[in-house]
Amino acid sequence: MNLDPPTMPSLSSSELHFFQREGYLIPPRPLFPEPKFHALRQHFEEKLARLPEEISPESMDTPHFTDPGLFEWLFADEVLDLVEPIIGPDIALFSSHFIAKPPGTGRRVPWHEDSAYWQKLMQPHDVITVWLAIDPSTRANGCMKVIPRTHSGAGGFSEYEPVDHDTNIFGARIKPHQLDESKAVYLELQPNECSLHHAKLMHASDPNTSNIRRCGYTMRYMSTRVKLNEEYCGAFHQIYLARGRDHAGNRYADPTKSYPELARYRESNGPRGGH
Repeated sequence: MNLDPPTMPSLSSSELHFFQREGYLIPPRPLFPEPKFHALRQHFEEKLARLPEEISPESMDTPHFTDPGLFEWLFADEVLDLVEPIIGPDIALFSSHFIAKPPGTGRRVPWHEDSAYWQKLMQPHDVITVWLAIDPSTRANGCMKVIPRTHSGAGGFSEYEPVDHDTNIFGARIKPHQLDESKAVYLELQPNECSLHHAKLMHASDPNTSNIRRCGYTMRYMSTRVKLNEEYCGAFHQIYLARGRDHAGNRYADPTKSYPELARYRESNGPRGGH
C-alpha cells in the first residue's frame, strides 16, 4: 500500500491570499512523502550525534555549507513549489538552520524580525522561511508564535533592546511597546508539517520546559531579483541558485561542494560576520 500523501497543488489561491495578508501560513498537509521525511530526520539525528559538546544543538546554523547532502531536501520540488507562488519561479536558497531545543533547557527565542538581522545583507528584504517540524512543535515545548500582519508596509526594522543571552538564543528583542503580544498566534506542528513566514513578520518562541525535544529545520528562500551585498557578506555568507535564473547579478555557490572555511569563519566571528 502506498502511504505517501497524494500530489497536491503547491498553494491554493486562498492559501496564497492568507499568506500575503497575514504574513504566515500553515499548509494543512505533510511537506514530504514519508520516506523522504524520515531520511531527513535520520540525517539530522546523525549530525546531532556528531556535534561537539561545546556547540549548542540550538545553533546548527547554515549546515548546508559543509553538508551538500542537505540539498536533496533544500532543492526539493515539494519545498520550492511552496515558495514559488509567493516569490516567483526564479529562486535562491538564502540560508538554512536546524534549531533543536533540548527538553527542559531549551532557551527562549525573543521577539524579533528576521529582516532586522539582515539589514546589510540584501535589498529588498523579501525572504520566505519554510519552518519544517522534525519533532512535534507545540505550546508545551516552545513552538513558534507570530503576530499576524506585522510584515506589511515599511516594517522589519523595529527598535531592539538587550536581553539575557543565557536564557535567550538571541541577545536582543523588539522593545515591548512596539508589539501587541495579545495578538500572538501559536504555530503548532506535527513532524513533517511546516509553516511559512515572511522575513519582516514579528515572531518568537517560548523556552522548552517540557520533556520533549523541539527541533525544526528552517529553509529560507528569496527571489533572484533580490540583490545580495557581497562586499558586506562575502567572507561569511553565500547563496545558491535553487530554480530558474538570476536577475540581480548575484554569484551562487556550488551545491555539490563543501565550504569548511566559511563555516570556520562563522564559528569564529558569528553568523553575521561579527555584526
